[in-house]
Amino acid sequence: MQHIRISRTALIPDELRLARYLKAPELGPRVLFFSGGTALNPLSRELVRYTHNSIHLVTPLDSGGSSAKLREAFRMPAVGDLRSRLMALADQSVKGNPEVRELFAHRLAKSAAPEELRYSLERLVAGRGALVRRIPDPMRKIVRNYLRIFQEKMPEDFDLRGASIGNLILAAGYLTSQRRIDSVVFLFSKLAEVRGVVRPTMNRYLHLAAELENGEIIVGQHLLTGKEAPPITSRVKRVCIRSGDTRGEPVRVAIREKVRNLIRQADLICFPMGSFYSSLIANLLPDGVGQAIAENDCPKVYVPNAGMDPEQFGMTLADNTAALLHYLRRSCVADLPVERLLNLVLLDSRDESYAQPVDVAAVRDLGVDVLRIPLAGSDPGASSAALLDGDRVIRSLLSLI
Repeated sequence: MQHIRISRTALIPDELRLARYLKAPELGPRVLFFSGGTALNPLSRELVRYTHNSIHLVTPLDSGGSSAKLREAFRMPAVGDLRSRLMALADQSVKGNPEVRELFAHRLAKSAAPEELRYSLERLVAGRGALVRRIPDPMRKIVRNYLRIFQEKMPEDFDLRGASIGNLILAAGYLTSQRRIDSVVFLFSKLAEVRGVVRPTMNRYLHLAAELENGEIIVGQHLLTGKEAPPITSRVKRVCIRSGDTRGEPVRVAIREKVRNLIRQADLICFPMGSFYSSLIANLLPDGVGQAIAENDCPKVYVPNAGMDPEQFGMTLADNTAALLHYLRRSCVADLPVERLLNLVLLDSRDESYAQPVDVAAVRDLGVDVLRIPLAGSDPGASSAALLDGDRVIRSLLSLI
């Protein structure tokens, strides 16, 4: 087999190309997203209309909420973002899938007493809860079995307040699969008819750490996002991966060959909207990511956040683009030209759609082209994550393939 590199003029949106994808999404393109958080989930639910072959590389470094309690109890990767992306890509037309999605999204009460929470879990294990009863067999039996396994392995003092049922099920699968998260993700992808591939970038118990320009060191993804701790007030200087102990030393982690192959096989690589450092850049930190991207001749597109992202404190659009290029280059074996790593920044046509300065000329000075087209939604009261219309973004990306 021989490979050649070609270029073409793209029409955006390319209605004929998009109509073909809509007609046969099972034959759709392999669009790869480096994304960890929930910002991309609404887009993912639209994406399955066009392709069942998208690839989602998700960071397992979430250190807040329900995922944090599981990480601490079992020294495992975070599963919350994996769970939410699997459910976003699940085929909702399949019998039982809406009910599975509802169960996976359900959380136990945040303020109940420990004995009440354990009783709630016991009811689900016994199949007495309405959320479980509505799920058809064989999925109901599988769900109950994994909940029972978690119940058996749960430490006596485990805090169930606010626990995500989907996270508990995935954790049980992880613990019974020789601590291989890919195995349980694959299983639930098949059972829930997930229309795409979801994989963690890493399969280890690790932390994201950030050094700010004021000298402060932050260890833990949840302390950087501005959601569970006050927003940072100094610009991020650098980020790295540390061992699972919050006082651990920086570590180097290499991507597995299966992840490398997913990157190499993509028809388009997208660096999408979402928390800039904890969702996007965290996925690029393992050794081998940048090199695998450089070895793929497909288009590489950055879709910046429209709304306010606390992690981008003090940064302009050009600063984001330069940081993205920096982390892509870190694990490359040679000083590669920009075009091997990033080709295009996809922007809404209006500067006012963005919370940060949009310095287009400075982005182009970095060697990256900029395309400005209508991408924003029509709801002026939309949240930051929803400022860009998911379908418009999808249609633009797919037209580039």
